[in-house]
Amino acid sequence: MNSDLHEQYRSEIVPEMMKRRGYKNLLEVPQLTKIVLNTGVSADKDRAVLEETCEVLGAVTGQRPVITKARKSISNFKLREGMPVGACVTLRRKMMYAFLYRLVNVTLPRVRDFRGVPGKAFDGCGNYSMGLNDQSVFTEIELDSVKNTVGMNITMVTTANTDDEARELLALLGMPFAKLGKDE
Repeated sequence: MNSDLHEQYRSEIVPEMMKRRGYKNLLEVPQLTKIVLNTGVSADKDRAVLEETCEVLGAVTGQRPVITKARKSISNFKLREGMPVGACVTLRRKMMYAFLYRLVNVTLPRVRDFRGVPGKAFDGCGNYSMGLNDQSVFTEIELDSVKNTVGMNITMVTTANTDDEARELLALLGMPFAKLGKDE
């Protein structure tokens, strides 16, 4: 299952993009480099919230998350330098393709009233970011053991030079982009 998406990329998507875009070299074809999952947690009062968030991210990705710490002190938020503020996981290679497959085929269809991911969330350099408000859509999580709901940002980093190339790559990998309406 996890290597199938990478194999599909190499056998079907690369020749398709070479034909569509007129690339002359295999190395010109954009590819997915990494997927970064990031979540922020206010763990100043309860350390258990941060531990639970790390367990959830670990279950979703199959990889142990790194605890991110505050770089600066901000008195308005009662935040001191070095305090834990979230967790982050970077996926590459097989784990990345396995997560993308599960995200596209299992998780996103479970989102309530899902009509596709927004197509405007590119950063101008070929990277795509999206957010999920609730971790309960992931099938890897036991909902009975989760006490706090945590949202997360998911960033897909590609080698594409433009947003159009990245959008085409992600669409060929199965990302369900929403149809552009009047308001988008």
